[in-house]
Amino acid sequence: MEQQDQRNFIIFMVVAVTVLLGYQALVLEPEANRRQAIQEQTRIEQELQAEVAPPVERAATVDEALGRDARVVFDSPKLDGSIRLEGALIDDLNMKEHFETVAREKEVRLFRPEAVDNGYYASWFWIGEQNRPVANLGVTWELVEGSTLAPETPVTLRYEGGGVRIDRQISIDENYLFTFSDSITNLGTEQRYLRPYGAILRHGEWKEFIDAVTPRASQDRGLVHLGEVGIMDGKLVKKSYNNLEKGNGITETSREGGWIGLTDKYWLSALVPDQSQEFQTSYERRSRVDGAVMEVRTIGTELVLQPGETTTSVNRLFAGAKTIDVVRNYEAELGLPRFIDSIDWGMFYFLTKPFFFALLWLQGQIGSFGLAILAFTVLVKIVLFPLYNRSYAAMARMKKLQEPMKDIQERFAADPQRKQQEIMKLYRDEKVNPVAGCLPILMTMPIFFALYKLLFVTIEMRHENFLWLKDLSAPDPTAIGNLFGLLPFAAESVKSVPLLGIVIGIGILPILYGVTMFALQSLSTPPPDPMQRRIIMMLPIVFTFVFGGLAGGLVMYWVWNNILSIGQQYIIMRRNGVETEFDKFIAKRFGGAKGSA
Repeated sequence: MEQQDQRNFIIFMVVAVTVLLGYQALVLEPEANRRQAIQEQTRIEQELQAEVAPPVERAATVDEALGRDARVVFDSPKLDGSIRLEGALIDDLNMKEHFETVAREKEVRLFRPEAVDNGYYASWFWIGEQNRPVANLGVTWELVEGSTLAPETPVTLRYEGGGVRIDRQISIDENYLFTFSDSITNLGTEQRYLRPYGAILRHGEWKEFIDAVTPRASQDRGLVHLGEVGIMDGKLVKKSYNNLEKGNGITETSREGGWIGLTDKYWLSALVPDQSQEFQTSYERRSRVDGAVMEVRTIGTELVLQPGETTTSVNRLFAGAKTIDVVRNYEAELGLPRFIDSIDWGMFYFLTKPFFFALLWLQGQIGSFGLAILAFTVLVKIVLFPLYNRSYAAMARMKKLQEPMKDIQERFAADPQRKQQEIMKLYRDEKVNPVAGCLPILMTMPIFFALYKLLFVTIEMRHENFLWLKDLSAPDPTAIGNLFGLLPFAAESVKSVPLLGIVIGIGILPILYGVTMFALQSLSTPPPDPMQRRIIMMLPIVFTFVFGGLAGGLVMYWVWNNILSIGQQYIIMRRNGVETEFDKFIAKRFGGAKGSA
């Protein structure tokens, strides 16, 4: 027995030691390393904070601010602007294919100098031993090769100081990517330790600087992610501008590539470090006398340079529109993990993504996003056709039971329990499922939300016109108040009238939606309860106003879907021998025969 106890004790000790060692290796050590990394990152942030230049003298206009500094102009098929030689800073950037309004009069400006309101800029810098700045915002670079930066003609800048020389070749591609290829030479007699770090800085309150790029864009919060976004070790990380304004950002280390940046509804600025190296990301919000500053930065792996040695580091900056083809190509060609997820696909991403690619394909075949939406609606109806058929057949049988149900309700009005039993018996005898008619609604709601998100966040829909719709991603521009354009004042003026504008600002498509919803209701069995009937009759009016503020492309999809549903349901009703309200109307007005066809 004593030997058994000893053996049990030894087994217990072995298991206990194994558990303790495993806990140490799998839990305590990673947690300690994480805390150490956060502490190191915090220390770096504190030491780099002094690097941000003090408030500069304000400029009245962007042109005035640009005229103060020596600059290198860049011009590509999709971007134009300039690089400030002080700091090698990209702080002047316009998107040539995207405009502030449908009139296409003024390009969207993404980056703007610090000296104007809502300054927004980015670049790559260098720090040395003990995180001392080597090439930061305050240093001035010299243009040593090239003149205008273009896809075929990169430029080379040089900075020499602190015992190092940096030759920076900046190139730009056909889309929205800048590449910084830095050749660093140790000019001293001792080895040097250098680390690259990139920074994106945005000045002002977040609602103001978002609206400065795209007017009224801050109103979209809650419907689309606005703020910090990136991929770290394959994981999508996001923080809203609301959180960033409170000082809460992302602080993580990525060992398997990734990127980090700031995103608006359609636009993105993102730091793309060397994908073969580990890097850290951090965020900081600082208050200055001229307003708040949000800064997102990445810090790369330390490089060791022997005396006289030269090494090269390549890092990138994305600044532009989140068009699907562009972000997908960067993901494939540069190995940027999940760069396609810089677009906010929403909680129904498993529907939103394939829907969008289907719309793109249809648009390529038909030549119009408006027609593509109509064709997509037909495809959705075809896919759900069996379900709709069963549902509408059940609804037709329910409609035939109206008279028997009315009789039951009258006979057992004083006995609710018996009335319910008789109704359920009627359902069983006639083989009718009273909830079958709800199935199409349950199936189409995720489709509705996915399409809503799709039309709302994808830049491909922005400023796409169709028929009288000037922008498929914006509400219907017509209004009752000017008789849909017949009266000589703009619909925008009608819609802006306080309170009354909600009513007289309703456009053609929302009205058509209300009418088609009412027609679709007339084919369904009304609920037996009078109060429920009144509520359901009010729904088309309520939804007319709700849909008045939604994207015209989405409302067009729903109107067309209703029209197709009306035709499909009418045919099924007639095949099941059910007389519809439309039949009754025709018979009353034109003396047509009643009954089934």
